[in-house]
Amino acid sequence: MAAASLWVQLFLALGWTVYVIYLPALAAQAGLPKAMVPWLLLLDQAIFAAMDWALGTMADRMAGAMERLANAILLATLVSCGAFLMLPFVAPAGSPALLVAVTVVWSATSSALRAPPLALIGRHVPGPSQPWAAGLFMLGLGIAGAIAPYLTIALKEADPRLPFALSAVALAAATAFMTRAIRANPQPATPAAAVSTPVRGRPVAMFLLAVALLGLGFQVHFALNAAPGFLRLAKPEDLPYLMPVFWIGFNLLILPASLATRRWGGMAMMAVGAAAGGLAAAVVANAGSLPVMVVAQFFAGAAWGCVMMSALAAALAMGRTGREGFVA
Repeated sequence: MAAASLWVQLFLALGWTVYVIYLPALAAQAGLPKAMVPWLLLLDQAIFAAMDWALGTMADRMAGAMERLANAILLATLVSCGAFLMLPFVAPAGSPALLVAVTVVWSATSSALRAPPLALIGRHVPGPSQPWAAGLFMLGLGIAGAIAPYLTIALKEADPRLPFALSAVALAAATAFMTRAIRANPQPATPAAAVSTPVRGRPVAMFLLAVALLGLGFQVHFALNAAPGFLRLAKPEDLPYLMPVFWIGFNLLILPASLATRRWGGMAMMAVGAAAGGLAAAVVANAGSLPVMVVAQFFAGAAWGCVMMSALAAALAMGRTGREGFVA
């Protein structure tokens, strides 16, 4: 199940990349003002956040009905892929409302591929193996992040209908494979009598606040500062080859870090990763040469991989068993 989720997260993240690449052109075709594109992206993120929580909670309630949950995930994915496939076809109709409506359907239904699979990993993967499973889950996102700059170059002049179609078909196929694995593994890893009470209340709130602050720090470091930082020391044409350095570090260290998380625990490794990431980000901000910045970005990515994987493992442990979807 965890290996299947790697492919699902990879194709889901690559689909998001395709969407971001083509959204300005699709919005222009639909008659949506250029200034509205960032707001549409923010709307997508808000929908993702709300639906991730809602569907994670739903997955907790359906814990005893794996067949129904697998069918629900597959159905939501097919709706999501259908909406995604429609985007380059509805945009030329010149209706901003139609484009936004289809986008909202895609955003909402794609959340079925995030929190519910995490809840299943938390419930069906034995506790000692959860950090490795969490690493596999996040590795798909890391690979997509490393590919994204090259994908942007390759698709710059391409007809959007083909990338959207390929992304939709690949994601649907990967989800079908994952739901088959869900049906083949209907029993939880731990008998109900042996399950401890899930963590609730203030510890969960403090943990979620810490994760939110770390996520904000990541967005500031990579999404806002990485490209301008590289451009201080490199040529613009080199940027697509420099931006993946962060994700290379993420991908190479995330699975080894899962072994450390298994040994010392998710909270401890989350703190170590956060401290190392903060130090690496400071070096990036003050680097006086390109080689120093590249090395620092590599370690910043490695640290973020450690944070993401260990935070996910900690969330699954806090929710085990019965609230995995809520916490994840």
